[in-house]
Amino acid sequence: MTDITSIALSVGFMAVLGSVLASILVLANKRLFVYEDPRIDDVEDLLPRANCGACGSPGCRPFAEGLIVGTFEPAQCTVNSKETNELIADYLGVDLGAQEKRVARLACAGGSHVAFIRASYAGMNSCRAAALVSGGGKGCSWGCLGMGDCADVCDFAAISMNKYGLPVVNEDLCTACNDCVEVCPKDLFELHSINEQLFVACKNLEKGEEAENECEVICTACERCAVDSPEGLIEISNNLAVIDYSKNDLASRVAIERCPTGAIVWFDKQGGYQVGKDAKKIIRKEMLPIG
Repeated sequence: MTDITSIALSVGFMAVLGSVLASILVLANKRLFVYEDPRIDDVEDLLPRANCGACGSPGCRPFAEGLIVGTFEPAQCTVNSKETNELIADYLGVDLGAQEKRVARLACAGGSHVAFIRASYAGMNSCRAAALVSGGGKGCSWGCLGMGDCADVCDFAAISMNKYGLPVVNEDLCTACNDCVEVCPKDLFELHSINEQLFVACKNLEKGEEAENECEVICTACERCAVDSPEGLIEISNNLAVIDYSKNDLASRVAIERCPTGAIVWFDKQGGYQVGKDAKKIIRKEMLPIG
């Protein structure tokens, strides 16, 4: 066989093989083709692309897909304005839906002026890092360490640190994305409906005088809130007041009035909170001594 014949056969074989493979690809494309609704792209363009997960989906693209098939409602996007969500609803011809606004709340009021720091921490400026070193040095083992990991991860600038080293949540900016909940090494952040106005701003599990020696605004399990509230609304569990939010319609300011430390609070609709009339007044403005 001459070289020319060999080359011709090789070229012919490659041409046939290429034709066969091309036919297989065409057939596979037809058989495996998955139709994607073009409205998904249009809806995604109306979403904030924050991919924060506050809506219940892992990102804006999956949320857009869910809107098309009816798994989600436009109002579930808490980052968008109401007007933009209405545009999405009109475009899809669906109801806007109702989404009760939720916000992050911090279960600690123990700033540096009312809570002792028993040991100085020197290291990476991170709550998670400090928590690995004997809990971070705060007298209350459950207290906020105040290094601002929560503020750092908040993509919506909804958390700032006050002069006492405590995070402050701006409820107007908060989207309940859950990032602060996940990053806090002390599990101090919780997501709540703004209609859940009664809140225990403490996670301490110590009881009585021992607890107050570490923080002036700590829950001491005195049970006054439970006694004053409708039965079942508040119970004391592991030396801490616990609110049953399934009974939220029974909640009122009555529960906070006799709390001696102000550990149980009442949030108003503007996002501020009040303590009861019997709570001790905190007048100290400076940081407590370390040790």
